[in-house]
Amino acid sequence: MKEDYVDFIDLIKTRTGIDLAQYKEKQMKRRLTTLRDKRGFKDFVSYYNALKMDDDLFHEFLDRMTINVSEFYRNSKRWEIFRNSILPSLMEGQRKLKIWSAACSTGEEPYTIAMILSDYYDLDNITIHATDIDTHAIDRAKNGVYPERSLKEVPEDKKKAFFNKNGAFYEISDQIKKCVNYSKHNLLADSYESSYDLIVCRNVLIYFTEEAKNNVYANFANALRKDGVLFVGSTEQIFHPQSLNLEVPETFFYRKK
Repeated sequence: MKEDYVDFIDLIKTRTGIDLAQYKEKQMKRRLTTLRDKRGFKDFVSYYNALKMDDDLFHEFLDRMTINVSEFYRNSKRWEIFRNSILPSLMEGQRKLKIWSAACSTGEEPYTIAMILSDYYDLDNITIHATDIDTHAIDRAKNGVYPERSLKEVPEDKKKAFFNKNGAFYEISDQIKKCVNYSKHNLLADSYESSYDLIVCRNVLIYFTEEAKNNVYANFANALRKDGVLFVGSTEQIFHPQSLNLEVPETFFYRKK
């Protein structure tokens, strides 16, 4: 029943501050219905009552809601463009870059940024602010242990330098972990810091409604310094960047004018 899902949205927002109404309803409802049914609940209100009592169930819900699927150097050609065309201009005259990896999931993205920057900066001079709405994902990111499939795009020299194999898993080195500071942040509700040189937010906004997406893009644009860059996912082009005072130096990269 639609009313049942509407009640669920209200209950989740009251408890967590997460507004599911700002996500595309058809996709989100289908995804959560599948999970709810899999766990044996016939309606969303009984599912919500179970979420309140069971932390594991709640984290599973968050994981499904936030699509925590990632890997290092995801869409590696985009990272090559970042390294060769975007990063040099960001580094001009900058002692240290202010970087935000937004909706960072389990940490592959901010750690990728740190590994790329390690070719140009001492690791002690790299600080990346990484945020996600899901504290369980953040805990996994801080732990820094990944299955081999997450490393398939990692260059061999970086794999040797920054990963330790432990059975079937790989743990990222403490050197790289120390480059990233994690905190909880809701893109749809919380305030944004300012004066970022680089904001990376990829493969997340596709799940938001158009209105929510536009609000987030406007907040990102305001959070950049002049000549700062926003890097988005391959399904998340901004169709009228000039309205946000942004220009397009490369596809999927937006520079603040």
